[in-house]
Amino acid sequence: MLALIVLLALAAAAWWYFAPHTLPDFVQRQLPASPLANPPLYEWRDAQGRLHVTDTPPTDRPYKTVHFDPKANVLPKGVAPNK
Repeated sequence: MLALIVLLALAAAAWWYFAPHTLPDFVQRQLPASPLANPPLYEWRDAQGRLHVTDTPPTDRPYKTVHFDPKANVLPKGVAPNK
């Protein structure tokens, strides 16, 4: 019985950590944000001036840390996008 409870707790923790956007809304409101829910991105320009956005910062040039809202531009269920 204890093994089943531990297994369920580990499964719930893995669900929260790896797929926090799939949790029901009432659960998401009660739990702290997962580290994977809103990872930082790094915006920088290369020697030719081209813009790059990566998940790891460059080591040899200045960069800007950017956070995005994972719920931005998400339509509610049942709403079709405009074509």
